[in-house]
Amino acid sequence: MNFLIDENLSPRVAELLSKAGHDAVHVRDLHATSAPDATIMELAVYGGRVIVSADTDFGALLAYSRAAEPSGILVRELIGLRPPELVNIILANLEVLQEHLESGAVAAFSPNGIRVRALPLR
Repeated sequence: MNFLIDENLSPRVAELLSKAGHDAVHVRDLHATSAPDATIMELAVYGGRVIVSADTDFGALLAYSRAAEPSGILVRELIGLRPPELVNIILANLEVLQEHLESGAVAAFSPNGIRVRALPLR
């Protein structure tokens, strides 16, 4: 799976996802640090990437625009975890989430589970 890691997460998240066999880049690698969320979304769509972020604004932008892409993984409630712990949680759930993310969805992770909503959001 292809991932775009938002600037509110460590570049180490992209590194660890890449080591696990995924194509993952951090916004820093695309020279998009401090870029508006809409630009990050465009980069994700253009690159066929799932955004991994702790920023709930992506969900709001997707809802407002009624866009069917890009998919996203929101980890706001897990932001206190170290990158290896966060990546392990993502990887442990990726098999179940992959079909949803490929067809367009937002998966919000919390300490109690994952909520998945299909795109476009209503």
